[in-house]
Amino acid sequence: MAVLASAFGDALALHADRIALSDPDHLLTYRDLDRLAEEAGRWPAALAGAGGVVRAGIQAPNSAAYVVALLAMLRQGVVPFLIDGALGPEEVASIADQCSLDLLVHEADREPAQGTAAGALGAILELRVTALRRDGRRHALRPDTEVCRFTSGSTGHPHCIEFSGSAVSQAAVNWAAGTGLRSDDRIACFAALSNGLAFNTSLLAAFHVGASLHLTRGLPTGAHVSRVLERTAATWLVGFPALYEAAVRRGLDRSVFDRVRIAISSGAPLRPETRAAFTELTGVRISNYYGVAETGPLTFDPHPGAAAADDGADGAALGTLLPGVVMEAGGEAPAEIRVRSASMGSGYLNAPGLFEARVGADGLYRTGDHGVLRGRELFLTGRTSRMINFGGRKVDPVEVGNVLRLLPAVRDAVVFEVTDRHGSPAVAAAVVAEPGLDVPALRAHCRTSLAEYKVPGFFRLVDEIPANAIGKPSLDGLRRLVGADDHG
Repeated sequence: MAVLASAFGDALALHADRIALSDPDHLLTYRDLDRLAEEAGRWPAALAGAGGVVRAGIQAPNSAAYVVALLAMLRQGVVPFLIDGALGPEEVASIADQCSLDLLVHEADREPAQGTAAGALGAILELRVTALRRDGRRHALRPDTEVCRFTSGSTGHPHCIEFSGSAVSQAAVNWAAGTGLRSDDRIACFAALSNGLAFNTSLLAAFHVGASLHLTRGLPTGAHVSRVLERTAATWLVGFPALYEAAVRRGLDRSVFDRVRIAISSGAPLRPETRAAFTELTGVRISNYYGVAETGPLTFDPHPGAAAADDGADGAALGTLLPGVVMEAGGEAPAEIRVRSASMGSGYLNAPGLFEARVGADGLYRTGDHGVLRGRELFLTGRTSRMINFGGRKVDPVEVGNVLRLLPAVRDAVVFEVTDRHGSPAVAAAVVAEPGLDVPALRAHCRTSLAEYKVPGFFRLVDEIPANAIGKPSLDGLRRLVGADDHG
């Protein structure tokens, strides 16, 4: 039996009568989850003749059905490809082609542009299965690959990271050991399961120790957060900075946080003032977590100090190394963070050689981030990547700029990061265009090719792109042109 099918199977059997999973519509014990995964595993005839290992993309919001589908795939030896739910049909079609997907599991109202409907997943009917048209190519998977996830590459195309079953299993085991996750914990997860924050901290890790995972979907507004915490009596809170910003703005009742002992933020830097305000409001200190899509979780701080002391001259304090992590970074001065972990990916399926080029002879992966390592404690000082990172998603400015320049009336465009009125990262674009082209047209054009989260929230039509002394676009000048209150 494959590693992950065995690991999940052991958990389901060991904790059979405990609550395993909930969403707004379902409450499942481990025994229930086992039964539903067995029913969903009676795959439709679409699998016949697929040839080799079947590859199934899954694109759906957080739900019990998502987890059931994932477990059913693993049991049947199907390799799941976890696709961001925000990606549009063209982007999903590109992934399906690049990765030679056979099936797509999706919501009923999100039928892919091409394919043949192949039924529903057992007793949980929210998700459908579509058999995709194959063109005869088969991009070879590594023999031990059991799960594939995606990250944004330097060209803007999602890179498909292959993970062995052992790497995913070790991520769960080491996360539980390094964070003190317990069987009586209840995790309220606001991050999408396709994202590393949720996948590594809130799925197999919870099942490994017999904890319960409570999934939610939708924007993490203050009212939404409050309802979920009351419904689940959560002891862990997992989300991106936007969740904590919303909680602070709403001024939630402190009592809904009475049971929360761990709150985790990741995906983008959390402003110190938000961290301090959240702790003052709730009595809960936010634990930093650092991970890279290609390597899994790397650091965690289960006992964060006072908010004012979290960050210092060395940079943002991101906790101590998790078990199974070997890291090199700066000592006296910041340097690029290089890392090897027990949960590291094997390579990019759709970009051969690119992953390997970032791994040195010593097996350490170059993250592109800069930091300082004090003993086993990491301080992040900066990023070498131009990626705009917010809400756990990455936007490549080059990709968005290229889409804008496809419009004949656009003479030039520069895409860059700004801070919105709440202090959160946002995507902005300065565009030089022929007369008559307006912002609504630019936004509509972007939506035809890009996921909604990649569409700039701020546009500014300009006569020319401001440049610095060596002729490159001046980011300071661009940011002065685009104010946080100017939504185009």
